[in-house]
Amino acid sequence: MKKQLYGLVVCGGQSTRMGSDKSLIDYHGKQQRYYVYEMLEWICDKVFISCNRQQAESIAKPYAVLADLPVYENIGPMAALLTAFATFPDQNFLVVGCDYPYISNKDLKEFLKSLDSKRIAFAFYQKENTMYEPLLAWYSQKSGAKLLNMFNKQQYSLQHFLREHNAGKYDPPRPGNIVSVDTPEDYQAAKKIITRKNQF
Repeated sequence: MKKQLYGLVVCGGQSTRMGSDKSLIDYHGKQQRYYVYEMLEWICDKVFISCNRQQAESIAKPYAVLADLPVYENIGPMAALLTAFATFPDQNFLVVGCDYPYISNKDLKEFLKSLDSKRIAFAFYQKENTMYEPLLAWYSQKSGAKLLNMFNKQQYSLQHFLREHNAGKYDPPRPGNIVSVDTPEDYQAAKKIITRKNQF
């Protein structure tokens, strides 16, 4: 039986640079958290919006929610994965953050075709600055115990996790699509570009 793939839309919290919740931003005619969720539904067997408990109260039905477990609150995006693996320890997860408005269904499908499932994790990679994109990544079920071990050592960096375990590096053919939008100025520019694209 083929192992299922679960999708995780990572909302994050109140962005200090953006000044507002990035998951609520509308680039494509709906809040980004719902846009990413619906995109993942075409790829994954089940999808969940990962968020804190306060955000969870505002999420509309029928979107499935996975609120951070209290023990993992306020440690950043690692909380999303720790909660996911605590809830579904036998699953693999495709993780997409809400701050990548250019990412497309095609980008994710190509990524999944290229991944090496023998690796503990596989992530989009920026060659220019030699950085993984931890919130554009696939985490195998084997990641769960390793992440928990890091958490117990009070280490919360997903970048560190991916480096330490030599996660697979995916060099995307359209690197412009993995640009993270983190400021109001970047948002305005991205909104204009996306609106223009959608007109054609």
